[in-house]
Amino acid sequence: MLKRVSVFAYGVVCYAVFFATFLYAFGFVGNLFVPVSIDGPFDGDLVGSLATDVVLLLLFALQHSVMARPAFKRWWTGIVPEPAERSTYVLASSLALIALFAFWRPLGGVVWSVETPALVLTLQALCVFGWLLVLVSTFLINHFDLFGLRQVWLFLLGRPYKAIGFRMPGPYRLVRHPLYVGWLFAFWATPTMTVTHLLFAIATTGYILVAIQLEERDLVAALGEPYRDYLKHVPMLVPFTRRRAARATTPATVGVDQ
Repeated sequence: MLKRVSVFAYGVVCYAVFFATFLYAFGFVGNLFVPVSIDGPFDGDLVGSLATDVVLLLLFALQHSVMARPAFKRWWTGIVPEPAERSTYVLASSLALIALFAFWRPLGGVVWSVETPALVLTLQALCVFGWLLVLVSTFLINHFDLFGLRQVWLFLLGRPYKAIGFRMPGPYRLVRHPLYVGWLFAFWATPTMTVTHLLFAIATTGYILVAIQLEERDLVAALGEPYRDYLKHVPMLVPFTRRRAARATTPATVGVDQ
């Protein structure tokens, strides 16, 4: 019983760290309410700042992808309790982001700056839409399973874990990765695009495109023909860019990297 309680408490702490990190990320990208944001003052060391930022972005990308691979999970669950595997992944991702926030070094310079009030408002609305789409997408595919709370809760109750399964809620009928679409809106829709923000947006977009390929490879291996059919009928990121079946019959699933 002590082990089950400990694993559950660990999962709750990991989730709390994630949620605080998510809230900070909103302020970090939007330059709102946080002590260190994406567009802070430039210290004059362009090479050093660029190298630091690239290393921080690579650190997050490697952690986020390597720990999501099935082979790593099989090895990792020989070290950590299986019900805590997802919580540990969430914690590691949060710590990688916290390191990025703490050591991020702005580069200075402005790529574009929108002055028209209507356009400013539109871009700000699209940014908020992106963050909301990310959050809503996690609940549509089971937020608590995605971030490890369901696993530790079932373990606490002594019940076996059963995967959520294969389904197609809401925007998953339009694109295979609405959560990633949300991130793209959140990172690119800004009235003022600085050099620092552009680096962040390009790097995270590149990571998203690579992560999708790795994720979908794992899903095809795990789910077989149903997921191959889903790939054929639902576009990856842009709605209505692929002819869909007259009547959707294939459900969607939780992405292993998301």
